[in-house]
Amino acid sequence: MSETTARGESFSYQPLDTEQANALGCPAAQTFVKVKLKQIAASESPFADGRPWEPKPCVLPEKYQQFAERVRNFPVYDDDVWIITFPKCGTTWTQEMVWLIDHDLDFESATRESINTRSVYLEISGIGKNIPIDSVASAANKIRPRHIKSHLPLALLPKQLWTVKPKIIYVSRNPKDVAVSYWHHYQMIMGYRGPKENFYEALLDDQVIYCPQVQHVLDFWRLRDEDNVLFLTYEQMKRNLRKVLPTVCEFFGKRYSEQQLDILTHHLSFDEMKKNPATNNSDMTKRAMEMNGRKGDTFEFMRKGLVGDYKNELSPELIVRFDQYIEKELKESDFRFEQ
Repeated sequence: MSETTARGESFSYQPLDTEQANALGCPAAQTFVKVKLKQIAASESPFADGRPWEPKPCVLPEKYQQFAERVRNFPVYDDDVWIITFPKCGTTWTQEMVWLIDHDLDFESATRESINTRSVYLEISGIGKNIPIDSVASAANKIRPRHIKSHLPLALLPKQLWTVKPKIIYVSRNPKDVAVSYWHHYQMIMGYRGPKENFYEALLDDQVIYCPQVQHVLDFWRLRDEDNVLFLTYEQMKRNLRKVLPTVCEFFGKRYSEQQLDILTHHLSFDEMKKNPATNNSDMTKRAMEMNGRKGDTFEFMRKGLVGDYKNELSPELIVRFDQYIEKELKESDFRFEQ
């Protein structure tokens, strides 16, 4: 597998031509590359602690090569709000929470206008084969203050994030629950028709889109003490969202009454969000399934939203494999995933 780097570009690209990766080819993404950030100047590093940083290559569809430099050089403003997660970590939930807190609890607009319009998915045009829009241009042209979501790892995000320093909210989730949710998503939204065991094996080998998964989290964990970064976990939000809300409000410099926060908590409950077309991504899910060969199948974008549901879907052997994978990846870190 040869690695290519165009002169003047920030990244190198290596075709991911393995049996595992090829088996994950599907209507939405058929071939994949490993995208790696080349050496960067100290002034462009996201870290101020001076410790070395060697970002790992990220697995993305081959199409992403057309967007990598545009994302890297994407203009960032100090009034931006960025929601960043690995896929299936409560991204939509967080987008809705953050948008409402930042927009004075405007429930009317939040019910009328899709979350995907209010909080733009930056790189989706480089991820899905059949996306009819240029999402990078859409995000750039959005009226400020912009809310932008991304699943990209830290190394592939716009370099101005670390100099302009807009607000960044990062959410992590236990990789075992991520695996189950991602499998259902990959099958129904991406159109994958292979065995789920193959998908899980590929996750364990960091060969699924947006992998490596644990490194994705650890890079942002290292930034958790930055004034413009708020690091949350899916589990703490599920355990007591009402308790998390004041922390998010303080991050945005907002103050709401206890009654207002109670109403917001209800609005953000799983059942309320699931029945709200603006947050359940109903139209997007239907279009994606039609484009990717799943027309007629039934699938809810917001599926279960549980903590620990992996126990009902992963075999005991796979649970052990994931535990070993997580332990190995966290060996040099003080971060631990919540259960």
